[in-house]
Amino acid sequence: MSPAQVILLLVVVVILGAAAVFAVRIQRSRRLQATFGDEYERLVTEHDSKAAAEKELLERQRRHADLDLRPLTPDARSRYADEWQEVQARFVDAPEDSVGAADEVVTRLVGEIGYPTGDYDDQVAQLSVDHARTLSAYRRAHEISERARRHEASVEELRQAVVQYRELVADLLGEEPVPPQRPQPTSESRPASRP
Repeated sequence: MSPAQVILLLVVVVILGAAAVFAVRIQRSRRLQATFGDEYERLVTEHDSKAAAEKELLERQRRHADLDLRPLTPDARSRYADEWQEVQARFVDAPEDSVGAADEVVTRLVGEIGYPTGDYDDQVAQLSVDHARTLSAYRRAHEISERARRHEASVEELRQAVVQYRELVADLLGEEPVPPQRPQPTSESRPASRP
């Protein structure tokens, strides 16, 4: 092989290597965007860097892998669904209390599953790996909950917080905590009984 051929071969190898690295990075970015959705975009904006955001998300995935997550038992699911019904029922008479109770139910629920509960930011980071779809709703609900503690949230904001907490509760339970009720048949729509 002539020196020119060796140089050409090295150039081709370097170009192919660079293309492979570029392709892997694009695939990783797409995978992270698909996994984290809005959280990906939020972090890119917050860090003002796609690379820094992706580094943080990869670190979240690494730390998440160390969690001891446990599926809820059917009894626990039922208990949390019942608690959620109480949260919603309380809203009519005590909206601020209802939002505070919603935050407490979510904290206990994520703790029982195995997510951290001591530090809100750590909790959100860990939840983002499996529950990114409902994370922005949780962030908004928690922010309203914090304002409600200071009596600075309107009733409409409190209502929104309960709705947004419900999104996360449904995601964590894997089902709606309060299934929609079917309309009861009226006497006109009931089939006539035969003697």
